[in-house]
Amino acid sequence: MEYDIAAIIQGYAQGYFLMADDDDENLGWYSSRDRTLIPLDERFHYPKSLQRILNQERFSVAVNRDFATVVEGCANRETTWISPELKNIYWQLYQTGWAYSFETWQGDELAGGILGIVIGGAFIGESMFYRIPDGSKVAMVKLVERLKQRQFVLFDAQMMNPHLERFGAYEIQDEDYQQLLHKALQTSCTLN
Repeated sequence: MEYDIAAIIQGYAQGYFLMADDDDENLGWYSSRDRTLIPLDERFHYPKSLQRILNQERFSVAVNRDFATVVEGCANRETTWISPELKNIYWQLYQTGWAYSFETWQGDELAGGILGIVIGGAFIGESMFYRIPDGSKVAMVKLVERLKQRQFVLFDAQMMNPHLERFGAYEIQDEDYQQLLHKALQTSCTLN
């Protein structure tokens, strides 16, 4: 099935995101009064134990080396909002240059990854997963480094959870988010 990619990108550019309901039947657009951002400045932090793992250099990073497997990994959980239809949409967004997987690898084994959509200077994080302990945490640190280096304006994590809070994630109100998103859309950044 072909999707209207331009309309989907327009939805994200207005601050909405796609989610399937619990029974995978209906896919809909959602927004939030409070949006969670991962800081791209000195507010970003992580546990000291993770610094030791980073120093060991056990993981390498890649962009889009195995996009489909990252999507499957993100969807493979007890309760998921990534339906088969949404997987197809992500695949078409990937094929048209909008969706990305930022991956960690241990040798030839995919350790973890973050699925996201890039529009201008905005990285909209959709989901993350790991197969090897610390794989997704290292991906988070390395992705933030990459986004800062490439001068992205925002890293949108959509909704808060305790894992993101450990990295300094914070919530902003929709009005502030919309202003930041507008600024991000005026810039042009690449993840590769």
